Amino acid sequence: MARVALVTCRPGPEVSVDRDLPVLIRELRAAGAKADGVYWDDADVDWAGYDLAVIRSTWDYSWRAAEFTAWAERCGKVTRLANPADVVRWNTDKRYLGDLAAAGVPVVPTRYIAPGDPADLPRDHEYVIKPTSGAGARFAARYTPREHDTAIRQLARMHAEGFTAIVQPYVQGIDVSGERAVQFFGGRLLHASRKGAVLAPGTPYDEKKVAHPGLEPWTPTPAELAVAERALAAVPGEAELLYARVDLVDGADGRPCVMELELVEPNLFLSLHTGSVARVVEAVLTAAR
Repeated sequence: MARVALVTCRPGPEVSVDRDLPVLIRELRAAGAKADGVYWDDADVDWAGYDLAVIRSTWDYSWRAAEFTAWAERCGKVTRLANPADVVRWNTDKRYLGDLAAAGVPVVPTRYIAPGDPADLPRDHEYVIKPTSGAGARFAARYTPREHDTAIRQLARMHAEGFTAIVQPYVQGIDVSGERAVQFFGGRLLHASRKGAVLAPGTPYDEKKVAHPGLEPWTPTPAELAVAERALAAVPGEAELLYARVDLVDGADGRPCVMELELVEPNLFLSLHTGSVARVVEAVLTAAR
C-alpha cells in the first residue's frame, strides 16, 4: 500500500481553502493508498512513515520562508519529497526570474530592491511591487508614477518585515488577454486555465485580493506551450518535477512571457478541471511506488 502525505498548512484568516485536498485524499484512498492531509509544521508527524510527501497547499510559507525551506530539507532526507527540497529552496524566492531570464526564457522585466537599497521606482510608467517571497498576491500592488509616495510606504513596510521587493512594469496585456496558468503533472501537460487581472488600480497592498478572478478553462497555444517548456527546461539541477505551473502573460511585444513559475504549492484548480483528477492520482501513486 502506498503511503502518501498531502502537505498543507493550518487554517487562518490569510490562508485560502484548498478545495482540491479532500478530493485528492478521497480518490487516493479509493485507489488503495494510505493518504493523509498533514500540516507541514506539525512536529509530531513521522515523515519517514510515508513513501511520498507531496507539497500541496502550504500557502503560509511565504511569511515563514526560512522555516519552510528548513522543513523541506529535513523532510527530503527521510522520504521522497515532491517537489524536491533543492527545487523548493530555489523557487520560494522569486529571484529565480533572473535565472530564467539569464537562460533566455522570456520573462516579465524584473528588478529587485532589498532592504537598504535605494528606492528607485519608475517615474514614467505603471508598475507593480510585490515581495520575492509571496503567494496569493499578498503584499502586491499596482502603482502609477503619481502614487510614488504610497509605493514608498509599501517598500518601507516590506523592508521593515525583512522582504526584498520585486518591481515590474504593469503588463497591460493582462487587462486584455488575462493570465494563463499552464499546468504539468507527472511530466506531462495536465490542463490550462485563464484568469483576469488580480491587481485593480488603487487596491491597497495589504488588502486581501481575489487570487484567481474569472478563472476559466483555457487551451494553451503552441507559443504558450513552447515558453512553458523552456521555463521548465531552465530549472537548475537534475531533480524530477512531479508538478509545475507556468503563469504566462502577453508582454509588450504581444508574445507570451513568464510571470511566475510555481514549483512549490500551485493551486491545481481541480474543481475547474475535474477530468484531471484521475491523472493526478495516477501520477502520485506512480511517484510513491
